[in-house]
Formats: sequence, structure tokens, C-alpha cells
Amino acid sequence: MTTFNSLGLSEPIIKALDHMGFEETTPIQEQTIPLGLQGKDVIGQAQTGTGKTAAFGIPMIEKIDKSIKSVQGLVIAPTRELAIQVAEEVNRLGKNKGIRTLPIYGGSNMDRQIRALKDNHIVVATPGRLLDHIRRKTIKLENVHTAVLDEADEMLNMGFIDDIRDILKSLPEHRQTLLFSATMPKEIRNIATTLMNDPEEVKVKSKEMTVENIEQFYLEIPEKHKFDTLTRLLDIDAPGLAIVFGRTKRRVDEVSDGLQARGFLSEGIHGDLTQGKRMSTLNKFKQGRIEILVATDVAARGLDISEVSHVYNFDIPQDPESYVHRIGRTGRAGRKGKSISFVTPREKAQLNLIEKLTKKKVERMNVPSSDEARRGQQQLAVEKLIENVDNKELEKYQHSSSELLERYDASDLIAAALKIMTKERTEVPVRLSSVQPISVKGQRSGKGSGGGGGKKPYRKDSGQRPYNKQGNNKSRNYKGKSNRSFQSKGRNSSN
Repeated sequence: MTTFNSLGLSEPIIKALDHMGFEETTPIQEQTIPLGLQGKDVIGQAQTGTGKTAAFGIPMIEKIDKSIKSVQGLVIAPTRELAIQVAEEVNRLGKNKGIRTLPIYGGSNMDRQIRALKDNHIVVATPGRLLDHIRRKTIKLENVHTAVLDEADEMLNMGFIDDIRDILKSLPEHRQTLLFSATMPKEIRNIATTLMNDPEEVKVKSKEMTVENIEQFYLEIPEKHKFDTLTRLLDIDAPGLAIVFGRTKRRVDEVSDGLQARGFLSEGIHGDLTQGKRMSTLNKFKQGRIEILVATDVAARGLDISEVSHVYNFDIPQDPESYVHRIGRTGRAGRKGKSISFVTPREKAQLNLIEKLTKKKVERMNVPSSDEARRGQQQLAVEKLIENVDNKELEKYQHSSSELLERYDASDLIAAALKIMTKERTEVPVRLSSVQPISVKGQRSGKGSGGGGGKKPYRKDSGQRPYNKQGNNKSRNYKGKSNRSFQSKGRNSSN
């Protein structure tokens, strides 16, 4: 594997990479960075989680001329969440060189963005908001020497392809263009052939793209036992940071609230939350102030936090592609990851489709017992106790320790210490509203599948919350009320 030191990068970039904990390149970085530094156009076929941001960000930053007070680098991303995260990483990469990066996206104050554009060298933008600035002539693009299309196929799926063409045509003709896409449909290939200059192609094999570093497991489990099983797994696995995926917005609310009631540091994100609330929750997750993020597919799209160790598919996704995107939230930056999917008996055919797509067997695991979960918590206490054996401050406790050993058996004292240190879960009863299982007959329709093998076999999420502070059910404000269950308003509102 190539190291960043061998690529001839400037000292400020090397220091930034070292601070970020990166030493060796990923395959996409190893192939793309040298081409980028040479000024060549690049078509990169790679999914999220492969290190694309550094692959295009480093060459872009190295070419920025700080004496030019205008935008010189442009990245176009499909969603505001991805735009924000790309901007954050590029800012970290360029910090030591004084290179500033600004994310611009819809839903934020236009006047504030216009003022900020005067002081930034790189812009990461969603297509719609960028076109707004271009048409208003509030962004100057005549000095842009590098343009990046990130997740081009996703922008195609979202209907941005004509916007992309318009944006590229408004840029200087003599520029460098880098295009990244997980797939290469003909519309994306057409952009590459008509609006790029003799591009070099870089491909990352699927085993490097998605699941190579991720252990995949599934549990076959009835719907009614999912939540208790999830809490047991969390106690056994003790993940550093974990993401739990739910199929609907309502599901996310119920699971995140239930986990909080059981004593876990958890919050949920979905499309009904304000942008401010979503970003606040994501920041807390990145900082470790919450350990478990419960999310819908859309809310977690583009989420890139390398410390995520576990992904739990509380509800199996509606299509195999979503499964790959979900588990790709872990196993990043060369780290190992683990995914566990909850599969009801009627959903086994869907699991078979997933195995066919990923070309990897998903191993079955046994449903853990409450005793196993308790032992998992005790093991954490044991490890914490051992970590403190060499603590220099233990001298302060030696006198009391000696007195206790004269009165009690050492084994009993250690057992008492472990009991105090072991986190006992409150047995708050949690009952979730029902979610229709995904059932596949062959590879298309089946009972409960909505009549087809497409991506929308269910009604749109009603967005209804199961708890209403103005109504009779007060269980949403559950602190100190461990005798309350989480109840649904009706069986049909879960979708």
C-alpha cells in the first residue's frame, strides 16, 4: 500500500493527514491523487466510504493560489448533508495551508452565503443552490481550475443531470474535471465524453468498495422480539459508535425513544426534523456525546464517520442497494466493522437477494439471551477495573483497601465492586407499532411486498409521531416513568 509521504505532497497537507490519522492511501486515493496533481481529468468509479474526498480534495488544495481572492475549486454534491461533510473534510485537509472551504445548499440564508463566498477558495455546493448563485451572478467562477462531481449517479437519480450540464458549461473551458460515481449509466458516460478532456479512468473493485472489512450477520427473529434483542446486542457488543436503521420516520422515533428509556445515549434523525436539529444530532454523534444514532436511509445518506463500529438493520431495507449503503457506514478508513440485520421469517427471500448482490454470505447468529447481555455488561466493568489497576492515584485508596481486606474476603469485595460498576438496564417495557414485513416471491412480488420488486412497495411515511404531548398518551415524556409502555395510535399508521 502506498503512503501519503511517497506522493510528493506539501508539508502542510502531510501534517493535516497525520493529524487526521491517515498514513496509507486507499485504492482510489493511490490511483487518483497522482493524476489529479498532474492536472488530468479523472473518471472514478467508487462508492462512498472509499476515501474519495481526500482523493480529489488533496490535488485541488495543492493547486489553490491564495493570492487570488475568488473561488478556484468547485465540488458538486447531491445532498446538503454530503456537501457539509465534504466541506468539513476539505477544510481539515487545507487548514495548515490557510485554504478555506464553504458549503452552500438550499434552505440556508442566501445573503449570508453571498457574503461568505468572497472569503473562500473552495465551494462545495448542491446543484440547485449553485445554479441560483450562477443565475444571480453572486458567484464568480472564472478562476475555477478544478471541478468535481461527487456521487454523479445519485445526482442523476435525483433529477439533477441537466443542472450539472448547465453548471459545467458555465465554468472555464480549460479546467480539470473529476467525476466520481458508483455506477456508470449512459447519461453519466455522456457527460464524461462531452464535457471532460480525455479523462483517465480509475476503478475500484467492488470488494474494495463495500463490504470487505465488514463482518455481516443476521438474526431470524419475530417482529415483537426485535427491540429487546437490540438492547441485548448493544450490551454484548458495547459499540463505540453505532447506527440503527429503521424503515420509517415513526419507527426511528419509537426506537430512539425506547433506547433512551433503557439508559442508552441515543437520538434519531429523519427527514421530518429541521436541518438545525439534524446537524445538532449528527455533531453530538461525531463527538461521542451520543453513542447510538437511529436513522432512516435518506437521513443517513452521505454520512461519513470513520469511528462507527456497528450497524444494526433493525428493519431490513426495501432493496439490496440500500443494504450496501447502510452497512457502508461502518468498516471505513481501513477499520473493521460489523453489521447485524434483523430478519423476520417472511423476509428470508429478501436476505437472499442481498447476498446475491454483495456476493458474500451473511452469517446467521443466535438470538442472545438476557444472561448473555448481563455478562456483556459485567465484562465491560471487568475491563474498566483492570484498566485502573496501574493508576498512580490508587495509593490514595490503599488504606481503605487494606481495612476492607481484613474484614472481608477479596473475592466478595471484587464482586461488590463489579456490581457497582456494572450498568444495570432499567426494565422499561417498550412496544413498537407494527411494520409490514418485506416479502419477496422469486425476485419480484409476493404477499406483503406491495405487488412489485421496485423500491416503493409501501405507502409514504405518514410522519406521524406515536406520542403526542397534547393528547392522552404522555409516554413520550417518559423520564422517571418506567412503568409506561410505548404504545402506537393504530396498526395502520406505522408506514
